[in-house]
Amino acid sequence: MTIVQLSVFLENRAGQLSSVTELLAQNSVDMQALNIAETADYGVLRLIVDAPLKAAALLREQGFIVRETPVVQAPVPDRPGGLNCVLRTIAEAEIDIEYMYSVLGQRNGLAYMVFRVADVERLDAVLSGVV
Repeated sequence: MTIVQLSVFLENRAGQLSSVTELLAQNSVDMQALNIAETADYGVLRLIVDAPLKAAALLREQGFIVRETPVVQAPVPDRPGGLNCVLRTIAEAEIDIEYMYSVLGQRNGLAYMVFRVADVERLDAVLSGVV
């Protein structure tokens, strides 16, 4: 399923991440997945939330730089080899994964992963019916 990911650019200083999570909590925005990448000058917080447009607006109002990106959230069998099955399917379709990370918690006995690829619609189609 294609969903919206928020990328929030953070200064490398104490309290930046807490500022984001506090703002979202105060406004009842539920975080479902997150990933942090860093560079020498800043960090990039990638977020999946239940209300991405609301969260993006709130963050921008507080001066954060936010980018919305389409990504694919895919179910993964929660068993040994489950992720490998999904990754093999993606590799066989010759789709390059730019990055990926896991979703917090499980639903219906399945784990979920977030995939960033160049063509989210194609990946969505390739993965439909894998699990």
